[in-house]
Amino acid sequence: MPVPAPILYPPFNIVRLSHVEYRVTDLAASRAFYVDTLGLQVTDEDDTVIYLRAMEERGHHCVALVKADAPSVGVLGFKLYDEPDLDKAAAWFAARGLPVDWVERPFQGRTLRTRDPFGIPLEFYVKMDRLAPIHQNYALYRGVKPLRIDHFNMFSADVDASVRFYNEIGFRVTEYTEDPETGKCWAAWMHRKGGVHDIAFTNGRGPRLHHSAFWVPTPLNIIDLLDLMATTGYLANIERGPGRHGISNAFFLYVRDPDGHRIEIYCSDYQTVDPDLEPIRWDLKDPQRQTLWGAPAPRSWFEEGSLFEGASLVESALRAQPIIAP
Repeated sequence: MPVPAPILYPPFNIVRLSHVEYRVTDLAASRAFYVDTLGLQVTDEDDTVIYLRAMEERGHHCVALVKADAPSVGVLGFKLYDEPDLDKAAAWFAARGLPVDWVERPFQGRTLRTRDPFGIPLEFYVKMDRLAPIHQNYALYRGVKPLRIDHFNMFSADVDASVRFYNEIGFRVTEYTEDPETGKCWAAWMHRKGGVHDIAFTNGRGPRLHHSAFWVPTPLNIIDLLDLMATTGYLANIERGPGRHGISNAFFLYVRDPDGHRIEIYCSDYQTVDPDLEPIRWDLKDPQRQTLWGAPAPRSWFEEGSLFEGASLVESALRAQPIIAP
């Protein structure tokens, strides 16, 4: 697929991704994983929800863990630049026949709730409660020392269509994987904040959330987390890595939380702020695309993901086969 030209002046201004709401079945088990093991900081909690932030973040939360009967993803959140952008976004989604609801959300100002054409629940806001900085309070650092939420990756039944839609609202393609037999896009990485991606799409039954990712200081923090998980009952939760991606050039590790939600620990990608940045094309059969060095991804990485609440699943028509570990 020809990658669409970036829209440098989109209909409303998305600053970055902001937060994810995970539905979890056991708050205590989830707290032990996200707080005691990964090292996210609790900003508020009760017997139904836990709010978390990473060490460099000033907004109230980047993760909400909500008690539920079954695991799912409630919403993906994005921060807009200013209040007029909220009204522009509402008008834009309404004009395309997509839902527009103004909702009350704890610790957030005026919030627009909608869905993309594929069923992914989205919310947009401008103001979230601001907290005191803690990035130099080194006594609080533990686990993998997560600094900030970095990106979401979603399974999409039609990656080309997903790219076209999110391109319209200002996300720009940095890298993509093309199936050489059909010319279709098998995966794509798109950004707003100037890293390799705020969102990405991977071919598969969708929509489902493939993973959320957290940026950490160095690859050594990832090694420390592996040692910690291997000796505190989380060995089976280590799914893939460590390694370095060809796409994004990032050092990575994939782990699963107690409900199976996939989390990527991530560092070392590159700057993408130039408006004339040329997207990098990868061939689906290039083994260094997914892993510059190290083992191929396991089958679970290509097939398992978290359901979005209220979204209907669609099978992908693109049957191209990536390289899978034996």
